Amino acid sequence: MVSTSLAHFSDTLFTTAIATYAVATVGYAAEYAFGQRGRVAETAVLPVPASAREKVLVAAGGVSSAADSTGAPPAPARGGPPPAVTTSRAVASSRIGRFAVGVTVLGVLIQLSSIVIRGVAVDEIPWSNMYEFSSVVGVVAVLAFLAALVRMPQIRHLGIFVMGPVVVVMFLAGTVLYSRAEPLVPALQSYWLAIHVTAAASSEGILMTSSALTLLFLLRRRYEARTAAGLPTRFSGAIAPKLAPTATLDKVAYRLAAFAFPVYTFGIICGAIWAEAAWGRYWGWDPKETWAFIAWVIYAAYLHARATAGMRKWAPWINLLGFGAMTFNFFVVNIVISGLHSYAGLN
Repeated sequence: MVSTSLAHFSDTLFTTAIATYAVATVGYAAEYAFGQRGRVAETAVLPVPASAREKVLVAAGGVSSAADSTGAPPAPARGGPPPAVTTSRAVASSRIGRFAVGVTVLGVLIQLSSIVIRGVAVDEIPWSNMYEFSSVVGVVAVLAFLAALVRMPQIRHLGIFVMGPVVVVMFLAGTVLYSRAEPLVPALQSYWLAIHVTAAASSEGILMTSSALTLLFLLRRRYEARTAAGLPTRFSGAIAPKLAPTATLDKVAYRLAAFAFPVYTFGIICGAIWAEAAWGRYWGWDPKETWAFIAWVIYAAYLHARATAGMRKWAPWINLLGFGAMTFNFFVVNIVISGLHSYAGLN
């Protein structure tokens, strides 16, 4: 029996969580645009073109060509120590960034409450359809970002690039993917639902954050490469200058993926055990099983490439390919392709 009032309250909390995340996203955007961390990133050490290095070579007994005609020393080259930022605007932006983190934590608490209350309303684990699964993925993605902030607070201003996709996913969940709270269908009435789906949703939420940071890493790497070659930066020049250094972005993205991969593996194994109990076989190449395995292989390739010197430059692209396979599995396979997992779709 479903409690209609509790289900409605859960939906209200879900909508409130979206609004809260949207406010946090605006806060992160303000810090990214005007904050101190963004300015420090702009002055981070970048490769210097050879032509620029030649200008500062000093011949024996000569004068540096970098000096101007008045004999004044050259202005500090880009890539030197970042200037101190003490303007009131920077201080205000930093406060807004901290406020955004607080709002994000509030949003997580509201969304977790929504999930718990929906579970109480149906008296079951509340992630049996795409709406509920998306909610879990969204909250885990935010928790992954907050966990990364604990270790590397310097990436706080990049919250706009993590919270933005989360807001989009949750908006789609609350509109296009929405399903009313209903009792579990017989095929899902198993304790394996809590284990298998929790592992899958948690890993996908973490990998969502990893893929967002990987995309930023690629933008920053391209920006640095074109700057070093003296080429126009074009699109990357509009976003990349205020991003964290490539080493930081790559490290956080890798650590998140390395943590999520065993969880995802565990989820697939649990799904196989559940399939044997429900359908009499561990693996039947159902479309959802097949694409889950494809994504697993791609992420295994990412971890291998990340640890291999000759393949490391391709690792970020493999990471994005893996999340693309997961996204295809979630949207296209669930909605378009019929199979034994059809109950996981919109209805």
